[in-house]
Amino acid sequence: MSKGKNTRQFIIEQTAPLFNTKGVAATAITDIMEVTNLAKGSLYVHFANKEELAYCAVDYNLQQFVEKTGAEAQKYSGAKEKFFALLDYLGDPLNPPVKGGCPMMNFGMEADDTNPVIREKVYNTICTVQQAMTDIVEQGIAEGTFNKDWDVKVFVTKAYAMIEGGILVSRVSGNSDQMNLLVGLLKAEIAAQVIKS
Repeated sequence: MSKGKNTRQFIIEQTAPLFNTKGVAATAITDIMEVTNLAKGSLYVHFANKEELAYCAVDYNLQQFVEKTGAEAQKYSGAKEKFFALLDYLGDPLNPPVKGGCPMMNFGMEADDTNPVIREKVYNTICTVQQAMTDIVEQGIAEGTFNKDWDVKVFVTKAYAMIEGGILVSRVSGNSDQMNLLVGLLKAEIAAQVIKS
């Protein structure tokens, strides 16, 4: 990687938590200068404007969330174990995979009425996450672990909404009690679909 590309990547990585925590609109150039220790002119060598940097930071946050969550599931081979690992990993919203909390929720809530580019990035990531969840359940059906009549689409839609809702309540309340309850309900539903040998 060239020095310019290294610096650009450094700026993205340093500002990603800032954008995810403060939001795109509330993040000022002075905030960016402070976390990168770069002058305004140096920033604009690598990015046309704050908007371009924000898009890159959003992409980075979303990518980190998908990669870290996926890596947890991939530690296991069985579908039930993969889904349980996913739930356990996301089950502590006060210690999220990405600093600042779930970037899909953070950027999605901010951009839903204000920024169609970011809204589209978030929507595509939601689809990616839901597809990954679907793939795990379908793997379990193909393996003969889960009931073949399980309505995968309904379960994944519900599971995703419950996880995101649990993240929101936990972050706002400052405790994970309700998230623990939701994770328990989802695990019970998954266990109920396991074919008894």
